[in-house]
Amino acid sequence: MKNVRFYGDKPYIVAVVHGGPGAPGSIAPVARELSSNIGVLEPLQTKDSVDSQVKELHDVLEKNADLPVTLIGHSWGAMLGYIHTARYPEIVKKLVLIGSGPFEEHYAAGIDGDRLNRLSEKERIEAFELIDIINGCAAGDKDKSMARLGELFAKADTFDALPPEKEPEPLEVSEEINRKVWADAKKLRINGELLVMGRKIKCPVTAIHGDYDPHLAEGVREPLTRVLKIFNFILLEKCGHEPWIEKFARDKFYTVLKNELE
Repeated sequence: MKNVRFYGDKPYIVAVVHGGPGAPGSIAPVARELSSNIGVLEPLQTKDSVDSQVKELHDVLEKNADLPVTLIGHSWGAMLGYIHTARYPEIVKKLVLIGSGPFEEHYAAGIDGDRLNRLSEKERIEAFELIDIINGCAAGDKDKSMARLGELFAKADTFDALPPEKEPEPLEVSEEINRKVWADAKKLRINGELLVMGRKIKCPVTAIHGDYDPHLAEGVREPLTRVLKIFNFILLEKCGHEPWIEKFARDKFYTVLKNELE
C-alpha cells in the first residue's frame, strides 16, 4: 500500500492523519473538503510501531509538504501527530487534534464499556464475538473482524449521523498494525512519557472534541492544559467521535477547522 494520497494542488500546506491505528482512509472526507481551497496530504500509516510510524510520517512530510505544515490528526492520528510534533517541532506550524484519545491512562478505562452500552443486545453479542476473534480466542479473519468491530464502535461513537459518503478508494484495516502500535502507545501513556512530550511542542495546538465522544473530553483538555504552551480546546455539542459525519455538528466543525487554517 502506498503511504500518502494527494488532494488539491501544490503547495501541500496541510496534512491529515488517520486513526486506528491501522484504519487508513478514515479521515479522507476531511482531506477532500479542505482541498477545495488548499493542497492537502493524507499520509497513510503502514508501519507497526509508534517509532516507525513517526518516522514514516516525518519522511512523507519532508518529501511532499511545504514546510512548516499544519498537521491535523484524528483519534490515534491526533496522538501520532502530537508525538511527531514533539520530536520534530521545527516542521509543524500548527497542530489540530480531532477526537483525540486521552493522554492519561485513567481517562481511558471506560471507553469500550461506554461503546458497548450504546449498542443493541444483538450488536453487543456480535461485538464480543468479533473481540474473541481479534484476541485469538476464536477462529476467523482478524482484519475483517477488526473492520466490522470498527463499524459497530463507529455507530456507538456517533450522536446523529448524516448519510455515509461512498469512499472512491477504500483501504483495508490492519489488525496487526492496530495491536502492535497500541501496545507501544499504551506504554507511553501509562509511564507518563506521552504527556511529558507535550513540553517540547512549540507551535499552537487546538483540540476539537465532541461532547458525545466516548473518548472523554477531559482526558484531552485537562492533561494538555498542563503541558502545552499555546493550547485551545473547542467542545462541539451533539457531536461524537467523527465530527464531519454529524448532522448537528458538521457545519460548525468545518467552520472551526477552516478558521484554524487561516
